[in-house]
Amino acid sequence: MTTVAVLGGGVAGLSAAHELAERGFEVTVYEHRDVFGGKARSMPVPGSGTGGRADLPAEHGFRFFPGFYRHLPDTMNRIPHGNRTVFHHLVNTTRMMIAQTNGDNEIIGPTATPASFNDLEVALKFGWTIDTQLGIPQDELAEFYERLLMYLASCEERRLKQWEYTGWWEFVEAEGKSKAYQNFLAIGMTRTLVAAQAKEMSARTGASILWQLIFDMTRLGGHADRVLDGPTSEVWIDPWIDYLRSRDVMLCSGCEVEKIDCDGRRITGVTVRTATGSQPVDANYYIAALPVERLKPLLTPELLATEPRLIPVSKVREESKDSENGALTVRWMNGIMFYLHRDVPVVNGHILFVDSPWALTAISQKQFWHAVDLTERGNGDVHGILSVDVSDWESPGLNGKSARECTSQEIHDEVWKQIIAAIDDRFLKQQNVVDWFLDEDIQFPNPNKVVNAEPLLVNTAGSWANRPDALTRIPNFFLASDYVRTNTDLATMEAANEAARRAVNGILKATGSRARPCKVWPLHEPWIMTPFRMADRLRWRFGRPVKLPIRMTPDGELQPTGTRARGLLAATRRSQAALNSVGARRR
Repeated sequence: MTTVAVLGGGVAGLSAAHELAERGFEVTVYEHRDVFGGKARSMPVPGSGTGGRADLPAEHGFRFFPGFYRHLPDTMNRIPHGNRTVFHHLVNTTRMMIAQTNGDNEIIGPTATPASFNDLEVALKFGWTIDTQLGIPQDELAEFYERLLMYLASCEERRLKQWEYTGWWEFVEAEGKSKAYQNFLAIGMTRTLVAAQAKEMSARTGASILWQLIFDMTRLGGHADRVLDGPTSEVWIDPWIDYLRSRDVMLCSGCEVEKIDCDGRRITGVTVRTATGSQPVDANYYIAALPVERLKPLLTPELLATEPRLIPVSKVREESKDSENGALTVRWMNGIMFYLHRDVPVVNGHILFVDSPWALTAISQKQFWHAVDLTERGNGDVHGILSVDVSDWESPGLNGKSARECTSQEIHDEVWKQIIAAIDDRFLKQQNVVDWFLDEDIQFPNPNKVVNAEPLLVNTAGSWANRPDALTRIPNFFLASDYVRTNTDLATMEAANEAARRAVNGILKATGSRARPCKVWPLHEPWIMTPFRMADRLRWRFGRPVKLPIRMTPDGELQPTGTRARGLLAATRRSQAALNSVGARRR
């Protein structure tokens, strides 16, 4: 039987093991931690359980499953749990909140196509509030949507060779725009969603992902936001481990990869360090499912000479000063949990603190964890959890210090201060906080400064050229991680899963296997824009700019710019009217 060593037991590694095991390979997974799941794992708050109760659940950061994810849900739907699968632990949110620190009321919007009069009312109010309360001039808002429409009309060549090398700030033409436009549509969106700076993030990534979220909210039956109905490891990772073991996958925890040997043609072996010392690993094929910062020190001169496309990976950095040339860059995006005596649902979904100094996002979790009794954990006095992600660790907070400069207690104090500065809720009081937990990956000090053991890759402009494919020039060595080139094109669980599928498909091809290849999905592209993308391919080849097919008036009306666009817009409106009529009859 063909043997495969999977180096890394996060989402990518477990996904690769899953696909390989179902196709008859002998698989061993090596994970440096004592538990599997990588950044997705949940963990106990050490020593929080009293009186025989279990410890409180904690996490690296809350899990978010947008509707456009297809690879990961497909895998989850093949992981049994009880009489169903772990996919059935995904629940839809119904709302999102935009909170500001300037004293304005919170803005609540829908996360799905309106399915009731209440949803419709929320959607209309959300649109009206965006236009008025955020203070973005209507002509600027129209220009923003025109820039997004221009991306949809761009051919793939233009996206890869122009928009990939353009920063988000430049793409949305933020320079010279109103402060509200810059703070919300340029800076706030990139900081809170992907932990990136507006001037450094690839416009290709930003526009692509934003459109996927928009499509999720506008298609019939679509949802932009799903979450798990319990702690991640309990409702997903642990059942996954059980399933993999049932498929005879060997899962070796506490095994840190310390060396990858290459003879100039192939990988000849791997060495892992365990509690008892170093041990050799020998397999027919190897999948490096390690985060980019963990693969970096393993890239020897011999390995880099054999696969030069890994050289940019060996130079990954936290600093962004070289981001102009596409250098691979990681940022910090870590969570802090507040355990509340009285549950405060806030909103039925995620909260974006759009202008918070540390780019906070949050979710109140107990409202989705219907089967979890928090009083059976911790000291028995916890009834709610507010999970918060901190995405900007460089900018000064209200206390004048960046998160990286703060102690854990100072981070706790400052995050809470930024939350209550934006949300007006009488139950969000410090006396309502029973306990709190900062992600254990934030280490104080190590050795003389704060270190993040698990940073996040950000898609800086031009970085696509420096990211490797899942298949390397080394015939028995494959890559599966969120920095690998994928259709998803964002460092997420979905990208990790897609990369794993691509790596497995490479092994299937290398072995001549007749097993069914893993399915890989493209991102959604509206068919209505196909003629414009085809036309733009010619314009690109002749060095001409993309032609915007549709313009948006300051009143939000779409106006075609040519005969073809006029006909397609009319056809689309007729189709939408027909669909709405069918939907109304069904309701």
